[in-house]
Amino acid sequence: MTEYQNIFNRVQIRGETYPGIALPPGHDERFGKGFFAYWVGKVANAQIGPIYLGGWGVASALCFGIAAFVCFFSFMSQVSWDWIQFVRQFFWLAVEPPAPSYGLHLPPLAEGGWWLITGFFLTASILCWWVRVYTRARALGLGTHVAWAFAAAIFFYLSLGLFRPLLMGSWGEAVPFGLFPHLDWTASISIRYGNFYYNPFHALSIAFLYGSAVLFAMHGGTLLAVSRYGGDRELEQIVDRGTAVERAMLLWRWQLGFNATIESFHRWGYWFAVLTVLTAAIGILLTGTVVDNWYLWAVKHSFAPSYPPVFHVTDPALTSGVAQ
Repeated sequence: MTEYQNIFNRVQIRGETYPGIALPPGHDERFGKGFFAYWVGKVANAQIGPIYLGGWGVASALCFGIAAFVCFFSFMSQVSWDWIQFVRQFFWLAVEPPAPSYGLHLPPLAEGGWWLITGFFLTASILCWWVRVYTRARALGLGTHVAWAFAAAIFFYLSLGLFRPLLMGSWGEAVPFGLFPHLDWTASISIRYGNFYYNPFHALSIAFLYGSAVLFAMHGGTLLAVSRYGGDRELEQIVDRGTAVERAMLLWRWQLGFNATIESFHRWGYWFAVLTVLTAAIGILLTGTVVDNWYLWAVKHSFAPSYPPVFHVTDPALTSGVAQ
């Protein structure tokens, strides 16, 4: 008999739409009755809605809308209000930060002022959404793990666009708002500060990033493999024997040599993901403030080999007095 393989298919249970558990007193009600979307059900829950926004959700949406509005009109002005050129050049357009000569002062709108306005409202939107995540978790009786993981990502975002520019004394050190210009900034800061491959916190961040990918793939693959036995109901089976969860734990005991419990496996994935952005943020904050050339730092601390002189030419970085 051919077994049902849910890696390619999903059983979509249909009944009356479920509005969710009752909210505590003092909270706005969800709006809408909800409906089912077949194709959404292929990858997630087929029911969409009811929706809860609340005050923090509305504030976040408004701030994000203002930031997007400023970005859109800034992009359009760069292509002389030509829709065709806007579409053609979209990936190369950017709202650039002020020039280094302005330091931390307020520049004219056309010379970085729009970047400051966009950054202010985008940051406000993200922070309001964090409050929404936290308050929603508390209202539903959940732990606040998601909110604090989100806070780690926000710390990295603020390190790039706020904390490091403040430490460096210039908004010009921040990241532009744009797709390819953002990637160009990533490449240029690595070149300017002696190659980020030699930044040990960058190395840690990449290790945690790859580790997260492996752990999440292991988790997802394991649960899909045992879902035919009800493995998606993990906590209901965690102390029983002969269940899907015990089979999953046995698989990884045989693979790893010790028993990875349901709780421990989630904790590994959680901390690997959080440490990805925390170590990246530390590496960014140290760049230019403590270390001016990561390659020279790595050579000094035996983290990287020194290159032999070629044609008797001395590396300028070795004689320029940069911080190592």
